[in-house]
Amino acid sequence: MGESIMNVLVTGANGFVGKNMVASLEAAGHRVLPYTRETTRETFDLYCRQADFVFHLAGVNRPETEAEFFEGNAGLTERLLSTLTSAENMAPVVLSSSVQVEFDNPYGQSKLEAERLLLREHEENGRRIHIFRLPNLFGKWGRPNYNSVVATFCDRVAHHQPVDIHDPDKTIELAYIDDVVAAFMNLLETPGTIFQEVATHEPITLKRIADLLYAFRNSRCDLSLPEFDDVFVKQLYSTYVSYLPVDAFAYDLHKHEDERGSFTEWVRTPDRGQVSVNVTKPGVTKGNHWHHTKTEKFLVVSGEAKIHFRRVGEEAVHTFFVTGEMARVVDIPVGYTHSIENVGITDLVTVMWVNEPFDPAHPDTYFMEVQDEATQSHDHRRDTSRNHSAIGRHPKTRTI
Repeated sequence: MGESIMNVLVTGANGFVGKNMVASLEAAGHRVLPYTRETTRETFDLYCRQADFVFHLAGVNRPETEAEFFEGNAGLTERLLSTLTSAENMAPVVLSSSVQVEFDNPYGQSKLEAERLLLREHEENGRRIHIFRLPNLFGKWGRPNYNSVVATFCDRVAHHQPVDIHDPDKTIELAYIDDVVAAFMNLLETPGTIFQEVATHEPITLKRIADLLYAFRNSRCDLSLPEFDDVFVKQLYSTYVSYLPVDAFAYDLHKHEDERGSFTEWVRTPDRGQVSVNVTKPGVTKGNHWHHTKTEKFLVVSGEAKIHFRRVGEEAVHTFFVTGEMARVVDIPVGYTHSIENVGITDLVTVMWVNEPFDPAHPDTYFMEVQDEATQSHDHRRDTSRNHSAIGRHPKTRTI
């Protein structure tokens, strides 16, 4: 099949997995033939004639009667296969089954029967089939209070409602929806074995999930983000944000203001530092301090600035001229007293990153002037071009 555009039949197109699958197929340029509860029999027959590939994702997991399990899971599978056969269409079929097939419950047994129907079709007619026994899933577009405990937790935490956990120590095994869809999409190009697997996270307690979600919500107040090198935490955070009500997308930060300008911290992490926005009024110089262990990066995004450095214990002053047009980052090494001066006529806006969040108990900040008055007046007198070249030949001041 290569990379050609396909007609792809997706049953359960309005479900959690189906919505994500349809979005990925359409983004890849394929034509989706969506089957939902509203699809007519005539349209379904047409889709079965046109399909180059089938993702059978429809299923019933919370019916009013047990009989609906078999009607919605095994019954629909049988109907799909018979319609494809009647249309003389040997399109491959991927089935989203469940780990529940290993348990003696109506849902699991109805999914197991759907698997048996596919396996018999493969053995008798040679149809290419793939079966995924999926665990609990989580990710965007899951339906709260229906098919995902994570969706329920995310929705309640995002809406500031209590999360009821009857057994906090109960563990569940989870797979991320994007990993599931990626495994499905891969089969369009690369045939594989009948029974397929998706990446699954280590079992996690319900309490741990809830605690993480509360921490995500509180991060708007303490600005602390978790360590995203934990793949599950990163995926859960993305999932949580997708459940925020639209009117809660934006939130306000605490801005520290005085006559010199403002300083606003907006994110901090336990392992990758802190990011802030610094606004400096024209003619104002901020800083004149140094650090033992803190190292920073300054990125001027608007305005014109001189960033001055002097190594502690030495006299030579080094100056960098930067503007918002340059997209130029300046590293602030440890052991150098430094300052940033607004030499323009508009507010100077600087994004500042520091390798460790500020701790008032251990600020690691030591005030020391970068330049004395004589050096400052000489620097202003000679630096009229505001370019990257050296300023004059003053023995103590150099602009880079």
